[in-house]
Amino acid sequence: MKHKSIGVLSIIFICLMVNAKIYSQVIGLVDVKHAENVITVGGSDADVSGFTSEAIQIALDAIKVRGGGIIKLNPGIFNIIRPICLSDNTSLIGSGETTILQKCEGFKTSFIIDADWGMLKAVVKDVSGFKKGMGIQLYDDKHHEGWEVTTAIITDFKDNTIYFNNNTICDYLSNLNGIVSNGCSIIEAVGVENIKIANLVVEGNKNNNDYINGCRGGGIYIHKSKNCFVENVKVNEYNGDSFSWQITENITVKGCEASNGNGLGFHPGTGSDKSIIENCISHNNKGDGIFLCWRVQNGIFRNNIIYANGDNGISIGHKDTDNLFENNHVYENGNQGILFRDENEQNSGHRNTFTKNIIENNGVIKESSGFYIGGETHDITITNNIIRSTGKGNQTTAIFVGKKSSKITATDNKITGSKEIVNEKN
Repeated sequence: MKHKSIGVLSIIFICLMVNAKIYSQVIGLVDVKHAENVITVGGSDADVSGFTSEAIQIALDAIKVRGGGIIKLNPGIFNIIRPICLSDNTSLIGSGETTILQKCEGFKTSFIIDADWGMLKAVVKDVSGFKKGMGIQLYDDKHHEGWEVTTAIITDFKDNTIYFNNNTICDYLSNLNGIVSNGCSIIEAVGVENIKIANLVVEGNKNNNDYINGCRGGGIYIHKSKNCFVENVKVNEYNGDSFSWQITENITVKGCEASNGNGLGFHPGTGSDKSIIENCISHNNKGDGIFLCWRVQNGIFRNNIIYANGDNGISIGHKDTDNLFENNHVYENGNQGILFRDENEQNSGHRNTFTKNIIENNGVIKESSGFYIGGETHDITITNNIIRSTGKGNQTTAIFVGKKSSKITATDNKITGSKEIVNEKN
């Protein structure tokens, strides 16, 4: 009987410990309590009290251990020094416009010694503006665009040496103005599935931060991921692309706003299949309102408002095929309303359809067209659209067809205030 009693007590103790793991979890120095599938962040009553990117990441790391769940951000201003990194089956949900993720002050410094390919450290002139856990990028004058920029998180310091968690992907040279800066994404979903980001504001603090290009970062940055949903998120004054997703499948961006950024508004690209941008607004960005990069296919772009961007309203190019553009309002952008970039026949943006859109008053910077179809583009359908110029901008042509483009079907469009169709002479 004595041995049986001990066995029963052991079983009870084990059960209590299992339940303790469910309802209380220590991550770092923070005890996350009473949160099975939802962890709250921000404020004295939250599971994680801080208003920092570190606090949000603690919660995300905790929910990752549990196989996924919801991180609920309370109202407040969160100081962001690093990318907030999501894992599979996770939702990051704010409290609306009262939840603000604000990028910290920017800092950058030069290399003292070259940062060669594959390194996990850099020796720099000044480390005073960096701290452990901060997001960084490394580049030089030769490798500063596209995929050639290294992004990482600082893990440690020793004197003027910074240690970080990702191997450098190029040889960055000190005599080519090698730079480390704390330019980074605000929210990242990299190599994940089934995530949601919703109901929050990103303030990018662009005037006090280094630029980061959209292949390697963004206000919201999604990479090598699928089945992701971004809803009711505003990205304002980010020094780069507001929303960028690369090498993805089934990304839906709905009810979002990209404003006043120094890059592109929305940047689906690099083999992104079945993207949806719906009910979004893109305005006053330095680049294009919506930029389809390489191999953006089978997408739907519907009910969006795109205006006052510094370059084109919508830009389409390299193998960007089989997309539908419906009921968008594209107006008063700097250059073309809709641009098909100059690509050869194998690589052009074929078989795209435009219907029920309003394209008006573009060409604020220079003479433009509502639709400019360049390259060897073919099989484009433009039907039931309103294409007009009312005196604002310099949109002198409704549809310009380049001399190498073909099979452009334009029917039942209402065109006023400009030339209807201009075919470039051979």
